[in-house]
Amino acid sequence: MNAFSLLPLFMVGLAGSVHCIGMCGGIVGALSVGVSTPAPRAVIAIHAQRTVSDSNALRVLAYNGGRIASYMLAGAFAGGLAGAGMLRMASLQVAGYWLANLMLVALGLYLMDAWRGLARLEAAGNLVWRRVRPLLAPLMPMDTPLKALAVGGLWGWVPCGMVYSALLTAMMGGSAVHGAAAMAAFGLGTLPTLLGMGLLGARLRRQLQRRPVRIASGLLVLGFGLLGLLRAAHGVSLGWLDALCVAPHP
Repeated sequence: MNAFSLLPLFMVGLAGSVHCIGMCGGIVGALSVGVSTPAPRAVIAIHAQRTVSDSNALRVLAYNGGRIASYMLAGAFAGGLAGAGMLRMASLQVAGYWLANLMLVALGLYLMDAWRGLARLEAAGNLVWRRVRPLLAPLMPMDTPLKALAVGGLWGWVPCGMVYSALLTAMMGGSAVHGAAAMAAFGLGTLPTLLGMGLLGARLRRQLQRRPVRIASGLLVLGFGLLGLLRAAHGVSLGWLDALCVAPHP
């Protein structure tokens, strides 16, 4: 696995981040609200505004750092399981490859609001989230970068069909290192949108939730999934198009 092979997964994260607006938009938008600072004079007010802005940026970066770290941890676990023997049989590898690309197809349709099947999978993930959610209470309000980092680390375990799709691809890496790298690429793909949300708030959210944006993003992810399925169906290399396949072929 090299940096170029991670590019499709980065693109899936980038395109799929319009879904993050709904899942994470509220908590990320809250980071754009500065901590109020008394400023009786104009000069002090300007200085205070800059200080608050810098503080907001640090908290947004910390939150996203924690979130991506949790993705990498999950990817290392998934890839490690596969490397330990879960996907060593050829038949299991092929089945995993098909499933990973079918999940991308499902994600593309989900982003376009054409099919909501992944919502059921997210509902099943609530069993894990119910155990994690109480840990957030002591971290509110997120008024320091350290708290934001911890919240991001916990928020990465929120049930999310898009993350599940990426995790299946990470598992196909066959090792903890490759799994973590795959999820890092995916997480970095989601970063521009969530950074923008944290700094710009509702203004960016309105633009990215527009239907044409969601359809374009969904079509891109759908294309990656269909390309992977085409390769799986033929069982042979597609030449240079292999570089656009998100999951590594078994």
